[in-house]
Amino acid sequence: MESPAAQRTRLTAGALALAVAVALMAVKFQAWRLTGSSAILSDALESIINVVAGGFALTSVWIAARPPDEDHPFGHGKIEYFSAGFEGALIVLAAMGIFYAGGRRILHPQSMPHLDTGLWLVCAAALVNGVTGFLLVRIGRRTRSLTLVADGRHLLTDVYTSVGVVAGLVAVKLTGRFWLDGLAACLVGLQILATGGRLVREAVFGLMDRTDPALIDRLAEHLNAHRRPYWIGVHELRCRQAGRMTYLSLHFVLPRDLILEAAHDEAKRLEDLLMAFFDNAASVVIHMDPCREVNCVDCRCDPCEHRSTPGRAPAPWTRALLTGTEASRRNPWPADAAESDR
Repeated sequence: MESPAAQRTRLTAGALALAVAVALMAVKFQAWRLTGSSAILSDALESIINVVAGGFALTSVWIAARPPDEDHPFGHGKIEYFSAGFEGALIVLAAMGIFYAGGRRILHPQSMPHLDTGLWLVCAAALVNGVTGFLLVRIGRRTRSLTLVADGRHLLTDVYTSVGVVAGLVAVKLTGRFWLDGLAACLVGLQILATGGRLVREAVFGLMDRTDPALIDRLAEHLNAHRRPYWIGVHELRCRQAGRMTYLSLHFVLPRDLILEAAHDEAKRLEDLLMAFFDNAASVVIHMDPCREVNCVDCRCDPCEHRSTPGRAPAPWTRALLTGTEASRRNPWPADAAESDR
């Protein structure tokens, strides 16, 4: 089970992100009030999204930390995907408002007073956003919180937005062409539109239990590095994530002559190995299969009275073997054999 310290860390980080978002929103709207810049307005509008998303993220982190109950036996981690998708949708909505404001300023350019003061305020807000976003992403990855990672990436995106705003305003200051302010706003809108789309995409993948191929590849390397002689095969590995928790189920092939206690000990070693890989934030279900003749080629148990084929150095476990796409031809319990055993 996860330590209370990790839960407190996530909640503290979420509260910090919300407080920073509120403060920076006030700063950016003050900069817009001073300058009347549509580019700064676009940055300020995204700050509203930061505040709303920060509040939703904090609530999601709190709900996700609740333990499983009778109504939610797999816990409450899926709320983090809803949070990321909600934040992405809000970003897309903000982009629409930015396009409207920027387009109006391109068609009807206006002078901007107090431009220097507005630039300094936007630069200061960008610096604070950058530090906060970096910390959120780092804490989110360490504590396996998609919500914090998404919120951190959003804040880092806000930094890029601010950089674009500053570049546009500097161009206005140097050239005196005020329509560049609207163009900068529209370019910023395109950038944050792409960010919102990525967040929505990640949330959909999470809600649909899409497996991360890179994660399975790293898991295969971990298992190969700690593989024991009695561990003949693993197949039909199924992996899904709900927030910080990972749920695994798999078939584990062991020598058929192992007594129940010995087979249980080997399964427990495998379970401990998997739990260590996921920092104990996992639930593992292992189905043990006795070996069949088809497994002899990958078995290192020698001598064995049941061996029908000379053994060889077993092939490394790969993602295809673990998940069953390649292991189907080595299935230790083919349908026809299962029927004949009845």
